[in-house]
Amino acid sequence: MISIAVIPARYASTRFHAKLMQDLGGKTVIRRTYEAAVATGLFNDVFVVTDADLIYDEIVGNGGKAIMSIKEHESGSDRIAEAVADIETDIVVNVQGDEPFMQREPLAELLEVFKADTEKKVDLASLMRRITDPAEIGNPNNVKVVTDKQGFALYFSRSVIPHLRDANAAADYFQHIGVYAFRKEAILDFAQWPMGKLEAAEKLEQLRYLEFGRRIKMVETAHVSIGIDTAEDLEKARKLINN
Repeated sequence: MISIAVIPARYASTRFHAKLMQDLGGKTVIRRTYEAAVATGLFNDVFVVTDADLIYDEIVGNGGKAIMSIKEHESGSDRIAEAVADIETDIVVNVQGDEPFMQREPLAELLEVFKADTEKKVDLASLMRRITDPAEIGNPNNVKVVTDKQGFALYFSRSVIPHLRDANAAADYFQHIGVYAFRKEAILDFAQWPMGKLEAAEKLEQLRYLEFGRRIKMVETAHVSIGIDTAEDLEKARKLINN
């Protein structure tokens, strides 16, 4: 099974402009993320795909591999689909460009899903972690997911799901962690489908897969993502690097 990691890297960012090119312990955020993906040893190849010459030059200039996007894209999946169209691979793993502290174990767990899926019933796999803090559960920035008994996603939402109509009822809550592993065919199909009403309403691209009948296998992990979305996040990351 051939697997590659692809890191979509937009230069512009609404919450923290040019965050991927910020210095993090003597290297840029995007370079650290790329090197962390390579260091896992899980992939046949690792690429950064970007819309910016600055990011492209940063990766290639330091011995890495990068691909320039040809078109403008609304989502990271669309950007990846364009980049991998002519690359020979079975599985594509989407690694977030602003997560320089990624760990090997959860990525290995995603790849294992496809190794075990001999009948090819899984179109893509993603991660979730159990949450119990009411503030985390109620936070719309934390995307929640509910699954069936086989671990396939039923729905994703920024709202609290499931909703407890009976206050005495018991429920488990899971936060979706936005790391995906796709069969190549699934992500190429994604780029051809129009955005549906659910994706437009929630602003969650994974809902496009569900609307078109694709199956998303969820893998529970204890891994807590350390992303850099704000200047405050960057300062925390710098302290972590220094320590």
